[in-house]
Amino acid sequence: VQLVESGGGLVQPGGSLRLSCAASGFTFSNYGMSWYRQAPGKERELVAAISSAGGSTNYADSVKDRFTISRVNTKNMVYLQMNRLKPEDTAVYYCYRPLGNYWGKGTLVTVSS
Repeated sequence: VQLVESGGGLVQPGGSLRLSCAASGFTFSNYGMSWYRQAPGKERELVAAISSAGGSTNYADSVKDRFTISRVNTKNMVYLQMNRLKPEDTAVYYCYRPLGNYWGKGTLVTVSS
């Protein structure tokens, strides 16, 4: 199982970023996927999750109405569209497959002017 995140970077408050996670080594369409984040000095927290077919999603209260999780099973990809970013969204963002406890290495998002 391999999960590789990309798309992080520096963005100004109010801006947008789209994170991508490329999955391999398993039948992607069979598994729910999640995005987590860990800010400096804080515990890792769930940001968003999506069911195997993409029909069900859930979000942390802090990102509802700003972030959108999606997936394309034919491409083995899961995405996190982040809009109206705030400085408190600064963190390393991780792609996660709950079943089996598989993590990517993370991608850093910094929201700063």
